[in-house]
Amino acid sequence: MDILITIFSLIILLFSIMLHEIAHGNIAYHLGDPTAKYAGRLTLNPLKHLDPFGSIILPLILLLVTFGRGPIFGWAKPVPINPYNFKDQKWGTLKVAIAGPSMNFLVAIIFGLLIRFFPFLPEGFLVIFSLITVYNLAWGIFNLVPIPPLDGSHILFTFLPEKFTQLKLALQQYGMFILLFFIFFGLTWIFQGSVFLFELISGQPLIF
Repeated sequence: MDILITIFSLIILLFSIMLHEIAHGNIAYHLGDPTAKYAGRLTLNPLKHLDPFGSIILPLILLLVTFGRGPIFGWAKPVPINPYNFKDQKWGTLKVAIAGPSMNFLVAIIFGLLIRFFPFLPEGFLVIFSLITVYNLAWGIFNLVPIPPLDGSHILFTFLPEKFTQLKLALQQYGMFILLFFIFFGLTWIFQGSVFLFELISGQPLIF
């Protein structure tokens, strides 16, 4: 069962981050930026979204470090976006940033409510629905962390006064190092929060 859960977790993680990136690209397209569309990124083909480190190497490292018993995490290639094409120059970047986590939270709510209202489904379905809910909650929460290049940083920078320009530049310069540190030492908190929200939405305890 542990091996099956690991396999399903990897698949669900991949599709969760893929939907996240497609949401960014779609909103950008509707705001007037066709960059993601021309790059072929508005597709459900997972091969178009795989990032060598974030989609393959990092999940494998986490599997090895936790002996397959910890949460699996990673990311896809960011969707290419040109904010200068946005019709809404003031809020366009904010709208695109919010789109990704919003997609994940929407998926989580849908599958969490399916568990709440159909608890009599076969256990296999409940496990898969639970994985979908938890991983989408985790991915949505994770992306709201205000560390570049995560969506939370774009949201923060939209409202950050100009006097904090040096802070913005420092975060952009060292963001990837801070992010990797956070992944290895803060990921458990993200998943603990996700499990709490899962139980709140589904009305059921996590069964795996």
